[in-house]
Amino acid sequence: MERQLRTNATVNTVVLLLAAVVTFAMGRYSGSAAGQVVAVFLAIGFVAALVSRFQMGLEESERLEQLELEELARKATDSALFKTAEAELRPARRAREQFEKYFGPGVAVVLLAAQWGGAWGLWQWLSSPARKLEEPTGGVLEHAGVALAIYGGVGLILFLFGKVAANLVQITRQRLLRPAAGYVLLGAYWCGLVAAGVGADIAGYPRVDGWMARALVLALAVAGVENALTLILEIYRPRLKGAERRLLYESRLVGLASQPEGIFTTVAHALDYQFGFKVSETWFYQFLQKYLGLFLLAQLGLLLLSTCVVFIEPGEQAILERFGRPLPRLLDAGGHWKWPWPVDKVYRYRTDRIQTFSIGHSPHEEEEAADSHGHDHGREAKRPSAEPEAILWTEAHAKDEFNLLVASREEGEGDREAGQAVPVNLLAVDLPVQYQVTNLLMWATRYSDGAALLERVATREVVQYLVHADLNEILTTGRQRTAEELRARIQERANELQMGVRILFVGLQNIHPPVRIAPAYQAVVAALQEKEAKILEAEGYAAQTLPQARAEAVKRKVAAEIYALRRAADAQAQAIRFTNQLQAWKTAPQVFATRGYLQALVRGGAESRKLVLAATNTDDVIQFNLEDKLRPGIDDVVLPPPKTPSTGK
Repeated sequence: MERQLRTNATVNTVVLLLAAVVTFAMGRYSGSAAGQVVAVFLAIGFVAALVSRFQMGLEESERLEQLELEELARKATDSALFKTAEAELRPARRAREQFEKYFGPGVAVVLLAAQWGGAWGLWQWLSSPARKLEEPTGGVLEHAGVALAIYGGVGLILFLFGKVAANLVQITRQRLLRPAAGYVLLGAYWCGLVAAGVGADIAGYPRVDGWMARALVLALAVAGVENALTLILEIYRPRLKGAERRLLYESRLVGLASQPEGIFTTVAHALDYQFGFKVSETWFYQFLQKYLGLFLLAQLGLLLLSTCVVFIEPGEQAILERFGRPLPRLLDAGGHWKWPWPVDKVYRYRTDRIQTFSIGHSPHEEEEAADSHGHDHGREAKRPSAEPEAILWTEAHAKDEFNLLVASREEGEGDREAGQAVPVNLLAVDLPVQYQVTNLLMWATRYSDGAALLERVATREVVQYLVHADLNEILTTGRQRTAEELRARIQERANELQMGVRILFVGLQNIHPPVRIAPAYQAVVAALQEKEAKILEAEGYAAQTLPQARAEAVKRKVAAEIYALRRAADAQAQAIRFTNQLQAWKTAPQVFATRGYLQALVRGGAESRKLVLAATNTDDVIQFNLEDKLRPGIDDVVLPPPKTPSTGK
């Protein structure tokens, strides 16, 4: 019997190794991710079976050693010799004890590292974009018929060997056969699942294999958690003398999954072993063992029944998937019946909600936190602030600003040679794009992530438009026209891709040069503004000075004309006077001369002090009227000069 047990353990070890090699090779050959994950699980099972087979050999050596010692004890006369040298005469026992004390926990730690490391590595591999790109058939398995046959055959062989090993464990109570039996049986079930996944791929459901691979990876990680808990609990377990040590590299979860009918036996054994008394003989455990199955079935039935009803909230629409394929009808607001999960699945979308994304920068953490409350497939429109905060160009307006190329028309209008590149500038722009889903089936079924695709499409349109736009127009008068043209372009591209969305708004805000060159840009702008100010100042000075000059010129011209007239009039008066004097002189030359003399005397002595010297030898009486005139007389009236026939004046 012992030889049969050892043979069975050896066979199980070899079967696990061959199954791991075959499933891995078949997984690589067909592209089945689930098959490759099962290969990792079988490889871990091979290690556990190999260690248990080694320990079985140690216990067999100890048993033979015990038989030899008993035989020698019966033949020996002095039993005290055997008592004193018992420890030295049991090398097999010491080897087994050293193995259980050091090698067993070490193997458990290695298996724990393999389980968690394998789960992490496989999950990364399943999630990596490189693996998806390596799939030439877009996820559909190659040689699916061959893979189905191989996985089914391997599963059948493992099931036969596993059932034999499980029956031997039940009959002989050989605990060292349990690890291999559990891994062989569970490997058979998992190979059957992989075969079912391959069959689903043939039936037109290529995603099943990937889902199954992820589920198996999670199961591998859970087995690692169970292994870690076992190691921790082993530290605090009460040590009873003579009690049999538990196999630390044996997984109870693997045993339960491979033999569900023995769950209570395994749990009872684990509780009795952990607490040190018969927990399985208490009334509560007996009651739980009797009715737990019914409770679980009833709860599972209620849970499945609850998934047959779905309520869609107002403003929402939902897509109903049956076996992973969307149905052509949408679920509107209200209650609906459906098949239980996982046959039917419902995906809700807020089609009445205006969603938004920004181009040109990454939002701050506060904006991301606010956006995270929105729908999974988009973000809600952010409410504008009542008092927007003014931010200078020298400060970053967002977390990560993207610099976009913008053409410069003024710089390109110079003496640029033919074929020379158009001068461009860098510009940081924040473009909020708001959209609304109008056709949910197109939006949710044509693309895996419609929101991300729409954002990339909008970014490409913005980049293409800005490289042909003018920097000054975008910064000043062309902002509204630019936003409208961008909205029309993005809408046109979304319609070509049949994304089922309507672009509601595209804004241009927070336009500024990059922060690093903002001071230089501000200096250039200041210089341009100063130039404009100088020009306006000069124009104002010209507008003020020219009328004054013209008025002064007119004034001087009029004064010159007046002076000329006056001089001509004076000359004419002089001429007339000279004519009259000539006539007076001809008439009375003596009187005229005397009068002229006296008039000259009057004019010359008008301001001088006058002395009158009278002659003493005459009788002339001289009278002076020194009184002031009360009123001007007729002699004081100045007569205009007489008109001359030549001038007519």
